[in-house]
Amino acid sequence: MLTLTEISKIYAGRTLFENAGLQVNRGDRIGLVGPNGAGKSTLFNIILGDITPDAGDISFQRGFTIGHLPQESAPVGERTVLELATAVSEEIVELQKKIHAWENEHPDAPDEYDHEIHARFDELGGYQLEPKAKRILGGLSFRNSDFNRPLKEMSGGWVMRAYLARLLVMEPDLLMLDEPTNHLDLESLLWLQEYLKNYDGAILLISHDREFLNQLIGSTIEIRNTSLVRYRGNYDAYLVQRKAKDEQQQAAYDNQQREIQSLMAFVNRFRAKNTKASQAQSKLKQIERMEKLEPPPRDDRKISFKFPQPDRSGLRAIRLKDVHHSYGSNKVYEGMDFEAERGQKIVLVGPNGAGKSTLLKILAGALQFQSGEREVGHNTKVGYFSQYRTDTLDLTRDVLNEALSAASHVTEESVRSLLGCFLFSGDDVFKTVGVLSGGEKSRLALVKILLNPPNLLLMDEPTTHLDMASIEAVIEALKQYTGTLIFISHDVYFIRSLGNKVVHVNSGQLTHYAGDYQYYLEKSSADSARAGLTAGLAGQSTPGSAPRPVKRTREEIKAQKRREAEERQRRSKQRKGAQQAVHDLEKRIARLEEKQAELTAELEKPETYEDPGKAVQINRDLADVSRNLEALTPEWEAAAAKLEEME
Repeated sequence: MLTLTEISKIYAGRTLFENAGLQVNRGDRIGLVGPNGAGKSTLFNIILGDITPDAGDISFQRGFTIGHLPQESAPVGERTVLELATAVSEEIVELQKKIHAWENEHPDAPDEYDHEIHARFDELGGYQLEPKAKRILGGLSFRNSDFNRPLKEMSGGWVMRAYLARLLVMEPDLLMLDEPTNHLDLESLLWLQEYLKNYDGAILLISHDREFLNQLIGSTIEIRNTSLVRYRGNYDAYLVQRKAKDEQQQAAYDNQQREIQSLMAFVNRFRAKNTKASQAQSKLKQIERMEKLEPPPRDDRKISFKFPQPDRSGLRAIRLKDVHHSYGSNKVYEGMDFEAERGQKIVLVGPNGAGKSTLLKILAGALQFQSGEREVGHNTKVGYFSQYRTDTLDLTRDVLNEALSAASHVTEESVRSLLGCFLFSGDDVFKTVGVLSGGEKSRLALVKILLNPPNLLLMDEPTTHLDMASIEAVIEALKQYTGTLIFISHDVYFIRSLGNKVVHVNSGQLTHYAGDYQYYLEKSSADSARAGLTAGLAGQSTPGSAPRPVKRTREEIKAQKRREAEERQRRSKQRKGAQQAVHDLEKRIARLEEKQAELTAELEKPETYEDPGKAVQINRDLADVSRNLEALTPEWEAAAAKLEEME
């Protein structure tokens, strides 16, 4: 379907590809891997025609279609969620507009022209698009009430979900996905994973989610030394094969070096002797004629680092008792109990808006609940890491000194190694914290926590903005960690690597599973099956047990219908109120996210720092925006959960 032949590309003075080749066949499942900056997104852009290679050829099978999901948000215009999800081609969109316009102008008078439009729309599969799009949007956690909402009112993460839904509705021959899990919660990620397993077309995938790759891909292409190297199997199989290949390459290189040293020893010993001079020259020519082997590339991202350990806490690290919490009229928790013991690594799972982040904030003491008790255990020191927690950084320091401020028992060399693993390499460590992007600040805040961890660590999506090497570093750090860890993550590999207890959060209810993630999957599946069986048995009636129908008068029937109508009106009014509350909160969040992006862009401009006062004010404004976002997010979660229950 797709062939790249001898592709070369130099970008910003650096050779990304040199005589690289790639073949994608129908039904292939390919993971594209390599460190940040290796050229993964550039290769995508070359395939899409957005970047022209310096040399080489690209050929496509006739009629071949490509669908692409980028990392960043895309324009939305005035379209609704459902309109975007069904906009699979320009012709479909134009036909939809004509049909809607014709129906508005001639609701009772279809004619020949109208019939032609409908026939073409039907030929293109237009009438199957909407139900298909609704199923996919539902799988990606959109509610029915979201379908007709304008996308411009929604946050960037939900916009990207809508674009992903459109791609799945389109079903192109080649699906190109660049970090598709970035904007998904665990529930929608698992739905997408299962959906893609049954996808008919080929998939070319960039992802830092190791488990996601393992579940989906059948081959791995690594960008290494300006080449594209293909390995059979999933990501774990690729790691095994690459290690074996590197060991073979290292052994061959070492053998050749020993041979060269032996020949040079002969040359150095006998080149001055007349009787041996010709032999010495022959040895030198032998060395020159050799095709010199290269050692395998060194993976400098793998580091060995011993993280400092916190002081030992009491057996009970923290306890919540009979906690009640609401956001206005939206009740999140009513009489909730929770307890964590020393050394446990607990993962909170559940659908989007279930209250996981709210629970984490209550445990951290960052959110004041209405009633109940929060008891911090003996000698327990609480640390909280959220995606917005960047106000703990000193914006006037450089990256290295900011990290060193948290490293009381760690050498500067070790701190620099850790910073390198989190993508702060070379002169990056001398950047002022104030000029860092939001993602860079988040990574730096994570480094500081790992350098001086508390004995109760609460983490909300700690792997966001991290590549695989950095995620591995965090996992290794937290495996060594002797304190108590409670975390939220949509990265299944991260969850499997660390969690030894699972708490499922849904509609204010906590269900505890005293085992790892695999135990949770097996146990929750068994519970669901048993509940279904019990419900089925409960619905069966034994012979002779059916109650006799009671004959009602006409007045009783009318009264019953009137009560049902009043109940429907009451529920409709409540639902509309809940929809409006969610709508208003999402508009506020979207405005704050837009402001956050504008301020971050200003901080990245060198001219901003010509006026020190301006830079300080922008940083203050950015901190205010981040705090407001952090406060609104749990409020939206509660409102969304309430609306979900109503629907």
